[in-house]
Amino acid sequence: MHRLQSYLAGQWQTGQGDGTPLIDPSSGATLALAGALGLSRAAALEHARRVGGPALRAMTLRQRGAALKALSAAIHAQREPLIDLGVANAGNTRGDAKFDIDGATGTLAAYAALAAELPERGFLSDGPGQALGRSPRFWGQHVWVPRHGVAVHVNAFNFPAWGLCEKMACALLAGVPVLEKPGTPTALMAERIAHIIVDSGALPPGAFSFLCGEAGDLLDHLGPQDTVAFTGSSATAHVFRAHAAFARRGARLNVEADSLNAVVAGPDVASGSATFDLLVRDTAREVTQKAGQKCTATRRVCVPAALLPELAEALSAEIGNVKVGDPREDGVRMGPLTNPAQLQSVQEGIRRLAGAARVVRGGPEALRPRGCFVAATLLAAADAAAPVFHAEEVFGPVATLLPFDGSPATAARLVALGEGGLVASVYSDDKDFSIATALELAPWSGRLYLASERMAEHGTGAGTVLPQMVHGGPGRAGGGEELGGLRGLSLYMQRTAIQGFKSVVEGAFGAPAPASATAG
Repeated sequence: MHRLQSYLAGQWQTGQGDGTPLIDPSSGATLALAGALGLSRAAALEHARRVGGPALRAMTLRQRGAALKALSAAIHAQREPLIDLGVANAGNTRGDAKFDIDGATGTLAAYAALAAELPERGFLSDGPGQALGRSPRFWGQHVWVPRHGVAVHVNAFNFPAWGLCEKMACALLAGVPVLEKPGTPTALMAERIAHIIVDSGALPPGAFSFLCGEAGDLLDHLGPQDTVAFTGSSATAHVFRAHAAFARRGARLNVEADSLNAVVAGPDVASGSATFDLLVRDTAREVTQKAGQKCTATRRVCVPAALLPELAEALSAEIGNVKVGDPREDGVRMGPLTNPAQLQSVQEGIRRLAGAARVVRGGPEALRPRGCFVAATLLAAADAAAPVFHAEEVFGPVATLLPFDGSPATAARLVALGEGGLVASVYSDDKDFSIATALELAPWSGRLYLASERMAEHGTGAGTVLPQMVHGGPGRAGGGEELGGLRGLSLYMQRTAIQGFKSVVEGAFGAPAPASATAG
């Protein structure tokens, strides 16, 4: 049986013991074993700090960006074999696997392009400098400098490529070495990407480490210059927050956790309109893409009560057109859930929701005697404010229609019951309604997607995370923030105020003049 490896302290290493079986969720067949028992996390972190950190800090921002560009190209060159791994180990359709892989390479390429516009030095100026007294000789300037630690990335199982690369892009460009720990159930693709990264030679020694298996005592060896970016469940995030690495030693922690992402339909949306059709298409896609195993998937649809019957019928028909099955079969557009534990969790969640709602389509029953298949499920609530719809995220192809009176304030109250989310969407051609609703939703949302007939052919849908925009959310969503262009680097850098004689401070630490201002 194939055993997956870890890349620690500059060497490929295999863990001891039996390891965790990685399965094909369509057939239940075991594909590989993953485990990191007996491997030294302490030695790996020390190697990254001692070797990788200085090497990255010696590079300029543009040089780091060139390395990201090379990684993007190397991973893209292996796109087809990686797609096959996504189909086999994650139950992805080819389209879903491409979504994951292209998101990974696209984010690396986006940060490489961003770096090409940055100055030839290893740190960033933060805004303009300013005089600090009556004389301009006493000058102040804020700068962002790389932290002298390791960026530990604990990734979720649902995006083994994209999750790894989006975090890595920001940390490496900031000048901080990374240790990537993938979600174990789908680690086949992540381990293959790790081999591609190492084989590419794009990064200096020590800049990249990979832990394939259990975290073990990893957190015990973190100090005040280290950073952890975690994507996963709220329950695990609570355990992390209480750990001494963060509570006592001052390591940084960024969390992306559960999110009951919401859609709000405006009272102007009428059945048969272009915006109604867009709402139906987008929502059906967000429910079924990757079998609903996306942190940005739609979980709640707030719809004016008068429109609910027509929207329920249209959404049910659209979802019903999505063929579910083994992604190797012709015409399949939704594959299985990742593993039996995930199937059981989603089935139990659907049963809880169905206790307070009418099942419009689907249900908790398994679709096949083998594999982890469940139907895409749409429910309609009688009481939109019932706690069950806002208390926990059912991480599968499940959404609930919540009737409301059509006012921005009521929609915001319903969305706020979810206690914070990654993304909320508003579908309306009424500009005033969209703006008013957006302002009400913004405190509870990391990102807002305003959809209308005018941008129907131009938008990506709320489920696509773009490197230019922040990804994260308040409250239940974890309170963290990633990406957002240069904002994504701040997690791995220290903002420091530098004060002194103007010519020294401004000359060494101020923002360089644009190339156009110095040309000629």
